[in-house]
Amino acid sequence: MRLSNVKYSGLTRCLSVLAVSAAIAAVGSLESRADTYSLDSCRQLALHNNKELMVKREQQRKSGYQKKQAFAAYLPGIDFAGGYTYNQKEISIFDSDQLLPVKSFDLESQSYQFSLVKNPYTGEPIKGPDGQYVPEQVALIPKDAMEFDIHNVFFGAVTLTQPVYMGGKIVAMNKIARLASDISDQLYTNEAQNVVFAVDGAYWTVVALKAKQELAQSYVNLLDTLRYDVQKMVEQGVATRSDLLSVEVKLNQANVDLTKVENGLSLSRMALAQVCGLPVNSQMSVEDEGCLEINTSAEVATSYDMEAVYAARPDLTALSLAGKVAEQEANVARAAMLPNVALIGSYSFSNPNMFDGFKKRFDGAFSVGVMVTIPIWHWGGNYYAYKAQRSNAVISNLELQNAREMVDLQVSQASFKAQESLKTYAMTCTNLEKAEENLRTANLGFREGVMTTTDVMAAQTAWLKANSEKIDAKVDVQLCDVYLSKVLGRLAY
Repeated sequence: MRLSNVKYSGLTRCLSVLAVSAAIAAVGSLESRADTYSLDSCRQLALHNNKELMVKREQQRKSGYQKKQAFAAYLPGIDFAGGYTYNQKEISIFDSDQLLPVKSFDLESQSYQFSLVKNPYTGEPIKGPDGQYVPEQVALIPKDAMEFDIHNVFFGAVTLTQPVYMGGKIVAMNKIARLASDISDQLYTNEAQNVVFAVDGAYWTVVALKAKQELAQSYVNLLDTLRYDVQKMVEQGVATRSDLLSVEVKLNQANVDLTKVENGLSLSRMALAQVCGLPVNSQMSVEDEGCLEINTSAEVATSYDMEAVYAARPDLTALSLAGKVAEQEANVARAAMLPNVALIGSYSFSNPNMFDGFKKRFDGAFSVGVMVTIPIWHWGGNYYAYKAQRSNAVISNLELQNAREMVDLQVSQASFKAQESLKTYAMTCTNLEKAEENLRTANLGFREGVMTTTDVMAAQTAWLKANSEKIDAKVDVQLCDVYLSKVLGRLAY
């Protein structure tokens, strides 16, 4: 009867300890409610603060600018060029004064004829020392009249260029810009899903370790109660010192394990804070602590519509678009072998100018024309560049096919793991029920004196293992569900 009273007093003490622990936990929960985050809030924090996503968002902006840049190639370009030149010397057309022979009207021939000096005796024209006839009348052109001041020359031109046909290059560049924008959107979606997957992993790790901390604390309380009971039994002479030492060793080991779990929980909170973009020393509590429930969203099936999966996967979509980009780049390379046609208009001006005599003032004129460039022979260089780009397109298609095969494997593995996690969870639930019944039977037998402390500790250890496996199975179900949603391309963010 005394032994039974001792055991029940120990049980009462254990319940008191658990009640105090629960009260402390409740107070701590109230104090930290302000720092409690739900899974959705953790996802939003990570999506807002993740640096990789910031890079992807900036790349989206960059793609938008490149689209506008490519479209601008359709429109006429207007450029201005101007300059100033200082020349050391003036320009002079003649090196000396010039004497030009003049013509006079001859009535006999009814035309203008040069007036030449004639020999008064023979009437023949006279030649000079240089062998040329000597004119009778000359016109004087002074050297100074043909000198021009070009010391300071200002010039400029406004040019308008309108592409007409560039061999399809402008069209291809616009398609590339649009495809690049779509690729940046798909890469952002893919990175966002990776961030969500990482957040979920860190989140459920915190939930699991919190549950294991509570489990380890409960295990320590059980062993502490058992130590108290055995100590009383030793004092009553119905148990040995060896039994007490065995329980104390087990209790010390349980305290060590509890410390490890608490340290792991602290580290997991730091990891979650880092993923969410918060300071690592943030005291983060998660909403699902203490209430880990199974909540799956992905459809676990033996087969899936893979074409729908391919269409939903942003990484595969990005690879498919990259193949289209490679094809357009081949078109750009082909444009180098085709004629280019452009309209050109310009207004050129200078000071001094020669439009109305030599005048030291600004004046200019318009000009309009067509420019045609036709490649004739480049020793096959342009052709080989085109073939190289075609090879890139083939490579992109092969990479896409290989990626699809890998996705097939991913989906099969993820589905298999999701099914196995559900089966494992069901088995852990059954094992826990048996472990709890075994622990209840062991405690009952110990109170009745038909089972030893070793039997009770073995039952407690089995109960601890079954609980721990169930926690791991629950978390595994959640993570497998998230992973399956991700490989199916259905992970919402």
